[in-house]
Amino acid sequence: MTRFDPRSVCRPLALAASLLLLLPLAACGDDNELPIHDDPAPVGPVSSRDSGGSSPAAPPPAAQQPSGSAAAGSGSAASAAGLAWEWPAGWQPRPPSNQMRMAEASIPGDAGPADVTVFFFGPGGGGGVDANIQRWIGQMEVDAGTEPRRESFSSGDYQVTWVDVEGTLQPSMMGTGPDTPQPGSRLLGAVVEGAGGPWFFKATGPSATLDAAREDFLAMLRTAGPA
Repeated sequence: MTRFDPRSVCRPLALAASLLLLLPLAACGDDNELPIHDDPAPVGPVSSRDSGGSSPAAPPPAAQQPSGSAAAGSGSAASAAGLAWEWPAGWQPRPPSNQMRMAEASIPGDAGPADVTVFFFGPGGGGGVDANIQRWIGQMEVDAGTEPRRESFSSGDYQVTWVDVEGTLQPSMMGTGPDTPQPGSRLLGAVVEGAGGPWFFKATGPSATLDAAREDFLAMLRTAGPA
């Protein structure tokens, strides 16, 4: 007579139970190996307008021009990111070339055109006045016998600090400057401080063009006010 051994039943049951216990662990291992996708929205200037919380903030709107003024370029009004100003007569506004710029214009001149760009990086953004002035000076190899000119003035509730640098404009490490050094150049830069700011104005181009346009550049800054 064959003797009944209870272990002959328990062993298969134990094996089955062990397999059932391993299945959840295997599933967890698969989940841990899944790739994590991180695709943030492009980083750009922060608009002073509330984005509503749930959606990414849109880049600041391009400066608004009256109908037909971009073609005429005659003392046209502009506004963006909480600031309003007036382009000097003869300057030719154009759409910003990237999201880091909130406005652009071309300055005509016999020596060749110059470019002026307006930047805004959100309230309190973009660095301090001294840091930006020194950075702009550092973008130029200053001509021998010349010194950068720096001055400040108040315009209503705004404080404007500007710099005039003459020399050779150097290629930028950020890829925004010329491809090769540009002798005979000039840089006019200004920081406009005020509620909701600061805003940054920068013009580069042939020295003769911007020498003739400097008073217009300063006059434009004096028109700055709340949008």
